[in-house]
Amino acid sequence: MSETSAPPAKPDPRLTAAIVASALFMQNLDSAAVTTALPAMAAEMGVEPARLGTAITAYLVSLTVFIPVSGWVADRFGAKRVFMAAIAVFTIASVLCGRATSVPEMIAARVFQGFGGAMMVPVARLLLLRQVRKEEMLSAMTWLTMPAMIGPISGPPLGGFLTDAFGWQSVFLINVPIGLLGLALVAWKIEDVPPGDPGPPDVIGLVLIGLGLALFMFGLETIGRGVVTVGIPEAALVLGLMFGWAAIRHCLRAKRPAIDLSLLRIRSFSQGVIVGSLFRIGAGATPFLVPMLLQVGFGKTASAAGLVSFATALGALAMKPLARPILRRFGFRSVLIATSVLSAAGIAVAALFTPAWPLSAIFLLLAAGGLFRSLQFTALNTISFADIPATRLSAATSFSGTVQQLAPALGVVLATTSLEVSKSLSGHHLAEVPDFAAAFIIAALVVLASCPFFLRLAPDAGAEVSGHRPLATRRAPAE
Repeated sequence: MSETSAPPAKPDPRLTAAIVASALFMQNLDSAAVTTALPAMAAEMGVEPARLGTAITAYLVSLTVFIPVSGWVADRFGAKRVFMAAIAVFTIASVLCGRATSVPEMIAARVFQGFGGAMMVPVARLLLLRQVRKEEMLSAMTWLTMPAMIGPISGPPLGGFLTDAFGWQSVFLINVPIGLLGLALVAWKIEDVPPGDPGPPDVIGLVLIGLGLALFMFGLETIGRGVVTVGIPEAALVLGLMFGWAAIRHCLRAKRPAIDLSLLRIRSFSQGVIVGSLFRIGAGATPFLVPMLLQVGFGKTASAAGLVSFATALGALAMKPLARPILRRFGFRSVLIATSVLSAAGIAVAALFTPAWPLSAIFLLLAAGGLFRSLQFTALNTISFADIPATRLSAATSFSGTVQQLAPALGVVLATTSLEVSKSLSGHHLAEVPDFAAAFIIAALVVLASCPFFLRLAPDAGAEVSGHRPLATRRAPAE
């Protein structure tokens, strides 16, 4: 190339966002569809639907355990190459899930699928963030999440239809054509990112984090349910906390830690990731509870439950084009506070649902709740990276991805534990409508608990990204 040749055009971040969103689409479609198919899976495998929640939890825990290493792997082998390999693993694991004939087989396949997802979604976000300026970040995040929202929208009705028409196995097999299409688009249009030299991985930190998370989640999922020998869940919880404490101490001292805890000194990051987890835990319980309530509590078919359940995601998609102007007008702080309260109310109202309610009324209320939760998620995902230097993006995406995937796993545990406790207190053998009502109330309170922490944000927090400048801030004299 001659010295006078024009440099290659920079890839359009909107196109990159739309393509890498294929990974989010596949993952979200899978999660939404599997939840709808859960009662049918449980019936065929001869277990209670709530107990098959371990298949969902196993996937989410696998995601959480393997995400910390995703940033290092992307830097070492190249983000595009790792992204394509992750899509391939996720697709193959989906086939194995569809062939599972028992709960242990399903859990093993879901763990493998979680490994693919752990490398897929954080690396997709990293590919995008490395190409955008701060003022482009909010727009790029919207383009990234809008296609990904099609998964939750189409997942429940598609999962219900496939389950009723072809069996629950087809819910997993639908990922095959999606994965192949995603691989083709990434290979064709995504710019290659050359590998670098991130140094040796923090093996000790990764082992401590993995053991801590796996043991802690295993203990939460099995305690008090009689599925393993008495004392094992309690021991797992204690060991999980001990390994977690050791992991924190190690990461504070290590030169290149598996999880860079110093990122928490950045207020916008700590608020978006750590405080936002309270919101994500409560919100993460509802996609599990709603289809279960409609099928187990109301006796609806999987197709009917799916058509109603997708209302939340439909409301979320409707909010996406409005997120940028709303954040520009009101700023991150006001939006996070308001959507916490409104989202909690939207979850709590589900406690009033009974079989006498028209499905259309349930649909409208779930869609309204989806509007506010979508705006909250967009704000959280964007403000988390608003003040992160480019040199620390890999560490930030790994840290954020780990916490974000742990929260939905805890949300499912919160939902199943709430149902089990309510059943025990009321003497029910199977979950009934009042048990679901109690679970919705608990999830709403967890969401509401995030609100006081958002009050601590500065009025102009993340202003460089949102473009919001409070009047008082604009008029304040320079110090």
